[in-house]
Amino acid sequence: MLTTKKIDYYDGDILLEGYCAYNDDNTKKPVVLVCHDWSGKNEFACRKADLLSELGYVGFAIDMYGKNKLGKTKEEKSALIQPFMQDRLKLQQRILAAFDFVKKMDVVDNQRIGAIGFCFGGLCVLDLARSGADVKSVVSFHGLLNAPENTAQHSIKASILALHGFDDPMVTPDKVMEFGEEMTHANADWQLTMYGNTMHGFTNPEANDPTFGTVYNKKVSDRAWIAMKEFFRETLV
Repeated sequence: MLTTKKIDYYDGDILLEGYCAYNDDNTKKPVVLVCHDWSGKNEFACRKADLLSELGYVGFAIDMYGKNKLGKTKEEKSALIQPFMQDRLKLQQRILAAFDFVKKMDVVDNQRIGAIGFCFGGLCVLDLARSGADVKSVVSFHGLLNAPENTAQHSIKASILALHGFDDPMVTPDKVMEFGEEMTHANADWQLTMYGNTMHGFTNPEANDPTFGTVYNKKVSDRAWIAMKEFFRETLV
């Protein structure tokens, strides 16, 4: 039976609200964190948690901003994301709060934790891996890829898959090359798939705004989800 629920958790004294979905059959399951885009923990992220539960995982849509904080306009979203872009240690602490929380959930096999993220969320899950956390595998969907300055000394334990649009104006091919060099230098187990004729935000029909550089592409979105499923079959075991 599918169980879904909202769950409060904390980063210090900051109240956060996750969304959890899983098949309640009294077995412990691997968990996949879902990190939202710059909007906040929205229906898109929660739906991905539902889809992960159908694959046999505990899907847990995390909250990077705080309970009930959700940007609607570009200005509101920018105001929410900027503190984390300017302070990557704060970003890492926030996602580690979710990581530490799910490890203690009764339904979770805490030796098998994965994470996926979209746009800003892609950056967050990559920073989770960069932090040296014991996460098994992470997948970035059209994520921001720029490295922080505070994690070079950490060992990346996670397997990493980056799914990216070649025509993404927010992360151009030269930035992708820098990411590849970073991962190689870190001796990480990493993969990169570049999709041709594909821009930023290709998984989200509600983010379709060509003037802003975000264009939904159903074919590529479907391919990327299949790539994620195969990657987790190999790495989240």
